Amino acid sequence: MRKYEIMFIVKPLDEEGTNAVITKFENLINNNGGQVEKIDRWGKKRLAYLVNDFAEGFYCLVNFTAVPATILELDRIMKITEDILKFMIIRIDE
Repeated sequence: MRKYEIMFIVKPLDEEGTNAVITKFENLINNNGGQVEKIDRWGKKRLAYLVNDFAEGFYCLVNFTAVPATILELDRIMKITEDILKFMIIRIDE
């Protein structure tokens, strides 16, 4: 298994909605052969430019280990989730 980190921006929702989105992706990683190590919730921040007509977003950084198949599924689900404004998955070299 390899180490990865994913940074994603959730569109401005109430606290309960934001927590639900973060929990959804935490469970997705765990259920597809990955292991979440750390979740950093950076909070709501102003975006440098409008993304889908939103000027703010909730930033979240997740460090995890996973197999490549987990990354493919995570990427697929992130692309079709309307609550995600932007995301980036990076493999961490050791």
